[in-house]
Amino acid sequence: METISRISSDTNTALNDVASHTALVLETNNLRGGECFEQVVSSLKRVTGLLSQQSIPLTALAQIVITHDGLDESSCKVLEGIAGKQIDFVLIDSTTGYYQAKNAGFAATDPEHCKWVVFADADCVPAADWLAQLLYPFIKDETLAVVAGRTSYAPNLAGTALTTLDFMYFPSPLAEGATRNFYANNVAFRREVFAAYHYQDLASVYRAHCQVLGLQLQSQGIPLHFAAKAHTVHRFPDSLSDIVKLRWLRGQDTHGLTPFLVKSYMPVGLQWLSRSGPIGPLCVLFARLSYSLRALNQQNLPPLYGPRWLAAILLIICFSVLDMSGALMRGLGLRLPRGKDGGDVQALSYHGPSK
Repeated sequence: METISRISSDTNTALNDVASHTALVLETNNLRGGECFEQVVSSLKRVTGLLSQQSIPLTALAQIVITHDGLDESSCKVLEGIAGKQIDFVLIDSTTGYYQAKNAGFAATDPEHCKWVVFADADCVPAADWLAQLLYPFIKDETLAVVAGRTSYAPNLAGTALTTLDFMYFPSPLAEGATRNFYANNVAFRREVFAAYHYQDLASVYRAHCQVLGLQLQSQGIPLHFAAKAHTVHRFPDSLSDIVKLRWLRGQDTHGLTPFLVKSYMPVGLQWLSRSGPIGPLCVLFARLSYSLRALNQQNLPPLYGPRWLAAILLIICFSVLDMSGALMRGLGLRLPRGKDGGDVQALSYHGPSK
């Protein structure tokens, strides 16, 4: 397939035409951790600056939407100055979860002018051609329902290892070049598709809603096109305590995701796994561990060899054990760590530089 590594004037014109009918929705829920207003504004300035330097400028887009917890007017004007374009700011409150914020951002997009909607996160670092690569498939086929970009952690030892746990992609039988799953920080939807399905409320689930939506789309025969070159780097949480908490939360998410996986992939005789307490989730995590070990050095990141490869294997196993501990506790009716918020309302701190 033609790529945009050698962009022609015709391709550039076509990309800008798609961009002129595209809205970008940027949520700030992952900036809630740390509870410092200056950090939130600084992080938003940083990501807006990165987005403004994309090969497709933000000024080419039909609309930019940012959801927030209470930015002041001066901060909003500064962000618009960096973007070089008016931004529609959508105020949410502390009870609005990560996926609810994305739904709210989508609701603020213009249905008459925005044929496609791109979702990104304020704590991610996009490649310079991320937006162009994400929109490029729509030039070839405007009927595509979803284009999923590739998300990873930073290409260091820990990032390469943990990418195999948190950001794996599985080929789909629905179409050539399709994936079974996507991540909400790096995806573009044709407007009517997201309007019909959107993110559902899932009680006590932290970040599995996009996986559930992927399963739902697959069950309806809707392929998700995978654009591997549309790359963004997800930050690690800022502190070790937040990293450990993230592992527990992801392990607990497996408990909420398991019934959907069992329904989609297991035969009738094994449907009881969805009601098996910790057994089903632990089976899922053991299967994931196997896939993750095999995925090392297979995810478009710089390969690891020798002692660094062995260290990455040990990291995958150790963090998998943490995830399994969270799944086990949740399966036994315990939720740890306990906090005032549940589900995707919980916030970790992602303000620091990606390491």
